[in-house]
Amino acid sequence: MSVATRLLILQLVVLTLVIAALSVLIALDERRDSDDASRREVTGIAETYALSASTIAALRSPDPTALLQPEAERIRAATDTDFIVVMAPDGTRYTHPDPTLIGQRFGGHIDRALAGETFTETYTGSLGPSIRAVTPVRDGDEIVGLVSVGVTRERIGQQFANSLPSLLGISAIAVGIAAIGATLVSNRIRRQTLGLDPDQLRRMYEHHDAVLRSIGEGLIVFGRDRDGRVRVDVVNDEARRLLWLPDGPITVDQLPETLRRIGPDADEEHDEVHVTADRILVVGRAPVLWDGRRIGTVVTLRDHTDLQNALGELDSTRSVAESLRAQAHEYANRLHTIVTMVELGHHDEAVVFTTAELATSQQLIDRLIAAVHEPALAALLLGKVTEAAQQGVELTVTEDTAMGPLTTLTPLEMVTVVGNLIDNAIDAARSTETDETAPWVEVTVAEEDSNLVIRVADSGPGMDPDALTRAMTRGYSTKQVDGRPAMQRGLGLALVAQVVARHGGRLRTEPSLAGMLVVEIPLHTPGRRDGTR
Repeated sequence: MSVATRLLILQLVVLTLVIAALSVLIALDERRDSDDASRREVTGIAETYALSASTIAALRSPDPTALLQPEAERIRAATDTDFIVVMAPDGTRYTHPDPTLIGQRFGGHIDRALAGETFTETYTGSLGPSIRAVTPVRDGDEIVGLVSVGVTRERIGQQFANSLPSLLGISAIAVGIAAIGATLVSNRIRRQTLGLDPDQLRRMYEHHDAVLRSIGEGLIVFGRDRDGRVRVDVVNDEARRLLWLPDGPITVDQLPETLRRIGPDADEEHDEVHVTADRILVVGRAPVLWDGRRIGTVVTLRDHTDLQNALGELDSTRSVAESLRAQAHEYANRLHTIVTMVELGHHDEAVVFTTAELATSQQLIDRLIAAVHEPALAALLLGKVTEAAQQGVELTVTEDTAMGPLTTLTPLEMVTVVGNLIDNAIDAARSTETDETAPWVEVTVAEEDSNLVIRVADSGPGMDPDALTRAMTRGYSTKQVDGRPAMQRGLGLALVAQVVARHGGRLRTEPSLAGMLVVEIPLHTPGRRDGTR
């Protein structure tokens, strides 16, 4: 049987037993109250009859029975009692419902009444078990007789039996209401447990837990509580590892900011890239449906940090190769020109043509090698100058560019920051190219006030602080754009922001020039936030 069915049966059994026990207790209490009411009733009748002047007068008369018997029977019928017995102080009956017993001795106890006390007792007399009251009849200070009024147990039982149908009816109604409530609860539990039995639920949980632990992707399930607030229902071990989440329940506030925005009502999306403080995650999300109703969102996380780093290095290598290819082609053209000039006898012109071009390139190389003590950065800047020229963009490395040996960033991190900033600037400058305006990019790398400062300006439209914030945190689709993954282009500023945040720096726009991005990173930090814990 399912959990809901078992619970329904258990509830019905328990409720029935409880209601039956309560009914028995109520019946016993009702029986006790009925006995108490009978005692009060017979005591009141006996005392009233004993105080009557006609009763005293009849007891003083020569024939008490003749006077008392009719009156006693009338009162007995009027009060619905079973007997009213008037007797002499020695217990001889003057009245009785059975006239044949008149003149015989009273069957109950009379000692306490002869002592002047009114009392009640349960006694089996001539009419069977009864509750009776016995009281003295006084004429002044003298006890001239006794009065006993009683109700048989049979009559009391009949009265109690008459009240049982209503009690049983109330109990039946209570059982019915309890059954309806138990059925409603059972139906709700059946919906929540999908009609499964305990063994099936246990196996489902074990399989669910095993799958969540063994799956290679991070998994987060969003839902809503009864108040409509977003909550995190499920987080597997891989998601905790990727997001540095602690064990135990997870709240939405503990998730990275880009994941908090997803929530249980997010649209379906595949291969969306999110950048956290130390990882690049490819995120997919899909709705969770039950009976055609949406109840949440399941989010999958795949770690593409190593892949992205490899793609970045491959992209850099491809850029260098393209630059070398272009330079080789250009140098071949120049060499062909020089050879032709020599063959035509223009030796002096050939020398001037050769030395002028070499002087310009060598001047930039000498300046960067002398000012920049990180070979990777110097090589990057030289390569980007050539690459920008091929795209029709004039890239200038300012005269105040100077940097000592790296003490904070690794060479790869420096290449990531400077390379992505220059690539974005070249793209921005080319987007605003016109016949009248030539696109340009200007780069400065320097040490100022114990900070590494990188400034990249361009002739593009610029970026306001809000747009920069979105670009630093938003995800980008991995769909192909012109044969090239869009994430390679869209992740630039996010990767820069990741490195900058890791070293406690900041990335900002220059207020006075929207087309300039500035990176400031402390050269000496107490500790690096490199994602290790």
